[in-house]
Amino acid sequence: MCVIGCGTMGEAIVGGLMRAGWLEPDRVVVTARRASVAERLHERLGVAATTDNLAACQGAQVVLVCLKPQRFAKILDNDAMREALAGKLLISIAAGVTLSSLAQWLPQTALIRAMPNTPCLIGEGMTVLGRRDAGPTAASDEQLALAKRIFDSVGVTAEVEPKLMDAVTSLNGSGPAFVYVMLEAMADGGVMMGLPRDVAVTIAAQVFRGAAGMVLDTDLHPAALKDQVTTPAGCTIAGILTMEDGRIRSVLARTIQEATKVAGSLG
Repeated sequence: MCVIGCGTMGEAIVGGLMRAGWLEPDRVVVTARRASVAERLHERLGVAATTDNLAACQGAQVVLVCLKPQRFAKILDNDAMREALAGKLLISIAAGVTLSSLAQWLPQTALIRAMPNTPCLIGEGMTVLGRRDAGPTAASDEQLALAKRIFDSVGVTAEVEPKLMDAVTSLNGSGPAFVYVMLEAMADGGVMMGLPRDVAVTIAAQVFRGAAGMVLDTDLHPAALKDQVTTPAGCTIAGILTMEDGRIRSVLARTIQEATKVAGSLG
């Protein structure tokens, strides 16, 4: 396996695979633009690291590409790379780079798009996968299972149709940032009412963690869980009505809509 452009996310994935015992250090090569960065990756991960993307791809059967969208064509759209990747599996985590674009550059490579998010760094990530269902670039069920295994090492995975990946980029990739804004705002409210800042942030963060766990573990609709907390004439319904006055549902839904539009323009 090789990881092209092994930045923060690539390092998290490699580390997760090794901690899970699914990848030995001598079975992976990572690349970086600068030799100094490659050397640091070698020291931290104990894996081979290089600035030579082509050589790394030639020696691997699975290639995880963690490049910025703007660098994809420069690295992948050439005959040498097409030859090196023919018949192999390439997994891209770049926002906005579609499977159609990848297929134009690499017509004989099995392709999977993946959109992880930053909680992968602590093993609590969400990664969504997309693949074509036919043609020479369609990944097999076995290759999809391999991709799922890779990202299961740093969290949870799901699969959607490729046409939905821009929405996934917004909801999943950008979603943590939107949550941080809400978390900070709730903590600010606690500070305004007298709580120390560190206590307010800890409470708000644990509230988000616990509430998310309730949704995932109970399979109840969020509205049903909300109603369990909302007693007649109580403080919770008073706060919820204030949120509704501020059109919070519409604002959050439109946030995802607008971020999705931008995601579609990145490739």
